Amino acid sequence: MAAPAVSKGKSTETFVDNKRKDDIRMANIAAAQSVANAVRTSLGPKGMDKMISTSSGEVIITNDGATILNKMEVLQPAAKFLVELSKSQDVVAGDGTTTVVVIAGSLLKASLGLLTSGIHPTIVSDSLHKTSIKAVEILSAMAVPVELSDRDSLVKSASTSLNSKVVSQYSTLLAPLAVDAVLSVGLVFDKKVSHAAGGPTRVENAKIGVIQFQISPPKTDIEQSIVVSDYSQMDRILKEERNYILSMIKKIKATGCNVLLIQKSILRDAVTDLSLHYLAKAKILVIKDVERDEIEFITKTLNCLPISNIEHFRAEKLGYADLVEEVPLGDGGKIVKITGIKDMGRTTSVLVRGSNHLVIDEAERSLHDALCVVRCLVNKKFLIAGGGAPEIELSRQLGAWAKVLQGMEGYCVKAFAEALEVIPYTLAENAGLNPIAIVTELRNRHAQGEINAGINVRKGQITNILEENVVQPLLVSTSAISLATECVRMILKIDDIVTVR
Repeated sequence: MAAPAVSKGKSTETFVDNKRKDDIRMANIAAAQSVANAVRTSLGPKGMDKMISTSSGEVIITNDGATILNKMEVLQPAAKFLVELSKSQDVVAGDGTTTVVVIAGSLLKASLGLLTSGIHPTIVSDSLHKTSIKAVEILSAMAVPVELSDRDSLVKSASTSLNSKVVSQYSTLLAPLAVDAVLSVGLVFDKKVSHAAGGPTRVENAKIGVIQFQISPPKTDIEQSIVVSDYSQMDRILKEERNYILSMIKKIKATGCNVLLIQKSILRDAVTDLSLHYLAKAKILVIKDVERDEIEFITKTLNCLPISNIEHFRAEKLGYADLVEEVPLGDGGKIVKITGIKDMGRTTSVLVRGSNHLVIDEAERSLHDALCVVRCLVNKKFLIAGGGAPEIELSRQLGAWAKVLQGMEGYCVKAFAEALEVIPYTLAENAGLNPIAIVTELRNRHAQGEINAGINVRKGQITNILEENVVQPLLVSTSAISLATECVRMILKIDDIVTVR
């Protein structure tokens, strides 16, 4: 009996082990989610504050998402994306830095569920992109146009931003201040006037020069010491120093300059006691140790040019103001105020005072957010309701849109629509309310057509948020959705981490 023929063809079936790729993706999502959960309790007016203790012993109390994440030492590469995400939101909109991270965390959680169900990461990523585009369209349709001349609307939006900060009790004071700062002008220095040799502390009809050179004797380029053994030679050196300084001050005085702002120098002393003495005799008011990074702001405000060499010191490079004076503060400190600036640039200074540095630093960060909110309205003149109203409306409309879509896309969009409910849920949770009951009632109100119904955390109930003046710029919401989805898509596309040494 003949043996059966054995096929010589090779088998085409291969086994591909995707477990490592899945493990990497899951680890990235878990790390990013842990960062999002860290700041989630800081969301909203009733959110908790974080106390950050740095390695240098500095203590910071804040609930600003960008500040918290910036100070955190995040080591996992994917988790760093959320830190960068918060920074991006801070650059684009200035506010909503906690919101964008919380949304990203919720979208990652939804993505994890979809991946576990066996849906390919590319399909999940593409569905998320389409969801983002549709969400921006829905938000734009909900927005209310605003005019920059409508000061009340600008104050309301700035106040909403400040209500979630440590300094929320001063929102009625800081919100108008932020609006006026964006729409008006002024200049204040936190420096004192130099009182050496009895120089002037008040100058009217000021001609202001901003210099970046030193009014002090020159030094050698290399570190060396010169030994002078002869008294006559010593006198000659001192005489030369006096003549050198005097010639510089004469050139400055010849232009009519009577106020001098001197940049801080690291190479040698910007001014010496001798030069301050001669400047005082020339009746020139001196403000020294101006930081390098403040020069651009100052020159733009004073409409003058920075002068880097005494030979270039000319009258046409000076700024002009009605009054420069040193003003005492209640705590014994002093500031310099410049008023009546001629042809002033569109800049302003805001003076913040508080009981301690922790409060002042947080007030400064809060004012930055409020200023950015007003800036957003200048860039995109639309307002939208706050209090979780836009997120619930997005969830409702995206859920309805998901039913129209076919295949896996519809399934993915439905999951992302539900993920957006994290914002109202977290607002209610942080306010000590029943989040499930609140979000369910909120869904019901929006289903009945109340698109501006949101959570009023102060009253502990659902009200028309627009009527309660809880509003925010459209740009804050649209950039939060767009940036969060971009970040999540980037994390989903990563299937391996390669370490290079």
